[in-house]
Amino acid sequence: MWTEITRRKHEREGQRYASDVTDAEWALIEPHMPAAKPLGRPRDTELRDVVDAILYIARTGCQWRMLPKDFPPFTTVQGYFYDWRDNGLFEKINFELLLQAREAAGREASPSAGVIDSQSVKTTESGGPRGGACPRARQSRDPGDAANKLKSLPRRRLGAVSVAS
Repeated sequence: MWTEITRRKHEREGQRYASDVTDAEWALIEPHMPAAKPLGRPRDTELRDVVDAILYIARTGCQWRMLPKDFPPFTTVQGYFYDWRDNGLFEKINFELLLQAREAAGREASPSAGVIDSQSVKTTESGGPRGGACPRARQSRDPGDAANKLKSLPRRRLGAVSVAS
């Protein structure tokens, strides 16, 4: 629920888009950004603009080619995104921000205990080879294969075999 305090804290006035990072957010992210490479072409793209473009795509779900023209070229943004993803930069930034958030809340930087909900563990048993998006793709065309698809627990315990007629 929005309060006057939280509304002011998360206000995005003066930003091009609601997904753009604020100065305070950029101050937390910027130290983790990779330095310019010593060899090759000098960097002429602002990394903050690249981060804003990536967040815009994540927020709107638009295609790379549909990125508005006030961002760097989509090929540049896409290249940085893939490079940072493959190098684990997003995970590193997320981990560092998590540590800072825990310390700001008065907790230890890393948790000392964890909880696993037993109901969540039970539901994972239904996954595996039977899972998938399209049930028809998993169906066998061989009628003799029906015995392998029995789901009834008592029949499997008894070792029931299909009877060919």
